[in-house]
Amino acid sequence: MPSLIQQLLKKGIIDKEKATALEYEIKTSGIKEEEAILERRLADESFLFELKSENLGIPLVKISSEEEIPLKILGMIPEESAKYYKIIPLAKKENVLEIGMVYPEDLKAQEALKFLARQGGFSYKTSLITLSDHTKIFKRYKGLRKEVEKALEELETEMEIEKVTATPMRGAELERLAEEAPISKVVAVMLRHAVEGKASDIHIEPMPDRLRVRFRLLGILHASINLPIAYHPAIVARVKILSNLRIDETRIPQDGRFSTKIDVRKIDFRVSTFPTTLGEKVAIRVLNPTVGLKAFEELGLEDKSLRIVKGAFQKPAGMILATGPTGCGKTTTLYAILRGLNKEGVNIITLEDPIEYFLEGINQSQVQPEINYTFARGLRHVLRQDPDIIMVGEIRDTETAKLAIHAALTGHLVLSTLHTSSAAGVIPRLIDLGVEPYLIPPTVSIALAQRLVRQLCDSCKKKVKATGKTRDLIMEQIKTLPKGLDKKIKIPKTIYVWEPKGCKKCNNEGYSGRIGIFEVLQMTDGLSKIILEKPSEIEIEKEGFNQGMVTMKQDGILKVLKGLTTIQEILRVAEEK
Repeated sequence: MPSLIQQLLKKGIIDKEKATALEYEIKTSGIKEEEAILERRLADESFLFELKSENLGIPLVKISSEEEIPLKILGMIPEESAKYYKIIPLAKKENVLEIGMVYPEDLKAQEALKFLARQGGFSYKTSLITLSDHTKIFKRYKGLRKEVEKALEELETEMEIEKVTATPMRGAELERLAEEAPISKVVAVMLRHAVEGKASDIHIEPMPDRLRVRFRLLGILHASINLPIAYHPAIVARVKILSNLRIDETRIPQDGRFSTKIDVRKIDFRVSTFPTTLGEKVAIRVLNPTVGLKAFEELGLEDKSLRIVKGAFQKPAGMILATGPTGCGKTTTLYAILRGLNKEGVNIITLEDPIEYFLEGINQSQVQPEINYTFARGLRHVLRQDPDIIMVGEIRDTETAKLAIHAALTGHLVLSTLHTSSAAGVIPRLIDLGVEPYLIPPTVSIALAQRLVRQLCDSCKKKVKATGKTRDLIMEQIKTLPKGLDKKIKIPKTIYVWEPKGCKKCNNEGYSGRIGIFEVLQMTDGLSKIILEKPSEIEIEKEGFNQGMVTMKQDGILKVLKGLTTIQEILRVAEEK
């Protein structure tokens, strides 16, 4: 294969004298011929690499914006390797990583790539990229990791790293270090990237040899950066100072919160510290109102379930109980209902532990069990505040359950949560908590169970034919739909579902946001009779089916058919039930 210099000579772009001089320089200096040609501006870069693409038979990829490539994709190829071998990860589809190479003909670069693929457990395909595109994309390494590293370098210039590692920091010294600009910057960078990346949580975890930082995105934790373990005490201390927690107390868990402005928006952060054998672990919940607060119509409730829930919260009295495991979106649902009810003519009071978001026009109160300000005690006082609507963060004990029932019975609309796996489990749970069965029918309007699933990105989701087990599962759930609804669902001979693909808009995740799947149990005469006679979960589930309740799995399957999510997501969360 002729060299690029010889091809330029053949095309008359350079003369023989320049070609000879270039070849000699390349041979003696070790510079790459592409770099030598471009340095002397003997050919346009695009033309030169199109010529190279034809020579090698490798497609040339043009990068419109370095922002297209998320940091977690870049992290699959170490920065040093990317720089030395001029290789860059461009995108990932399933387990295949697309690699852009400036010098795909370089055997050392190919060997390095094979080694990295074995270490990382991925397969790859290669494309050709230009030198300027490599330089442009390489700047992305200066994202989260580079900002943190820069702050740590600043810290090392101000202090001797040996002193930090060798001597445990205490009291005033630790506080001073936590207040230093580099440590403050490290924490600020974490917070900003969490907000910009729409993460719901930040986990700062001590490992034997490093400090691991992970972000939770769409319900799943992703490793983000590793920091020197020597800075663990200072970083934890910085978070504690922001949260007004005791920095000298490391033996017991502590909870706190703080607010800061990020891109002119005020964001709240809820902090929890937890002692482990390796040191304190910190979990930070990102309470971003633009992500966490949703309109009622955005929750994912549909058709009959939507009508039942709307009917329940438009009544002047009764109980609406949301149920499900931690992190399933119960509070988001109750907040959405409260925002719809928040009007000048009503008095809304909440008791929460903790307060997730501040809602203007609503009286929110944080319970504090350590000073005996519990849900039960708070609820007694709330009833003296002339409320119209009450939200109790969670019914945990007999006293709170009985007081909440009493509030609903005396003309208040009460919203609360319970920990059960299904809507049918709410009734037996209330009875277990000591509520008399005869008090449940006149007070409980609905029980609503939910889970959260990742929602497919509309810009890149891929339509595929459902076959085998996927098709069988869909048909099985459709056949068991309540009467009436099954007739509305017209299933064609060929069933199509959607799969995640990945694009710029969703950071190559294939998913964008989350949506709820629900089941809503309504109080009916039939259910009232069961509660008074035989309130078992099995009998209640039968009644739910008789009244046309759509189960969470069925609701999920309907959302799969609409292209909102995937069958894998439904199986992942619906099996928790």
